[in-house]
Amino acid sequence: MRLILLFLFIITSIYATKINDVANIVGVRDNQIIGYSLVVGLKKTGDGTTSKFTLQSISNMLKAMNIDMNPVDIKSKNVAAVVVTASLAPFTRQGDKFDITVSSIGDAKSLEGGTLLMTPLKGVDGKIYALAQGPVSIGGKNSRGAGSESHPTVGLVYEGGLVEREINIDLYHQEYATLSLKESNFQNSVAIQKAINAVYHTQVAIAMDPRTIKLKKPDNKSMIEFLAKIQDIDMDYKPKNKIIINERTGTIVAGVGIEVKPILLTHGDITIKISEHEILKQPEGSMLVDDSLVIGLNENEIYTKKGTTTVANLVRSLQKLGASPKDIISILETMKSAGSISAELKVI
Repeated sequence: MRLILLFLFIITSIYATKINDVANIVGVRDNQIIGYSLVVGLKKTGDGTTSKFTLQSISNMLKAMNIDMNPVDIKSKNVAAVVVTASLAPFTRQGDKFDITVSSIGDAKSLEGGTLLMTPLKGVDGKIYALAQGPVSIGGKNSRGAGSESHPTVGLVYEGGLVEREINIDLYHQEYATLSLKESNFQNSVAIQKAINAVYHTQVAIAMDPRTIKLKKPDNKSMIEFLAKIQDIDMDYKPKNKIIINERTGTIVAGVGIEVKPILLTHGDITIKISEHEILKQPEGSMLVDDSLVIGLNENEIYTKKGTTTVANLVRSLQKLGASPKDIISILETMKSAGSISAELKVI
């Protein structure tokens, strides 16, 4: 397996970013809705007779049209039972259209060429917020960005959803609002507070915890104007150091400045000794990688110039020593457990 190593050139010190990039306004969010229905008009690629719920659904639909049909007498393979899902964007209004995703729940082979019948879409409270209907498309890309050609039982109905009930969010008449950081961080919470108060020259923002900032609207602005200005304010942002590992593909993503503390580690037939030196010298029988990194090939020792021992250098060294992607991932996980790496390590 080939190792793909990506080092994101992230400045680990504080840098400027917009508040809108790191914080959300509480209450302003998408809402998930779901429904059940039938896709008809398939070319013998629909559910078979083993999908009893599909036959029962066809029977119920026909009964609603004054046609009494026993489910056991239905043999059609041109119909598929589906679950319909979508997200209602904030501030959508009655009559707005949106895309919906249709997914087969029976044994249908394909939804290509089918038409979704009228489907009530409900929220978590059980109320109907939208209706969906229209031709199903499985070409191009599905809503998750993956090519749907390999998933013919999942399709889209473009602008097939129609909003019937609005989700009211009354921001205009509110005196207070709340920001929520996308990632909890005490420093960033306080930084947002300072940045907002510096713009308005008064205490309109208060950091309540590492994720929550309470806002009070100034008297001379509407809440909409206030929030629009807040989102565009620059703040001093300190990103959280992370190492992301994909065990399946052998991909490692890490910031170049994540430091590694000196350690002696043995993994299988690989023994690694990481040591720092004030002045880096190249011992006999070693290999110079760059002006801050030397590998002792005989004893698998890694010598680094003080202050330059990072995950980036470590992984480069392990590659030079012939370590496999699986070995490198295991070594990083062990070093994290031992406290040699302080950054968050996430395995996906």
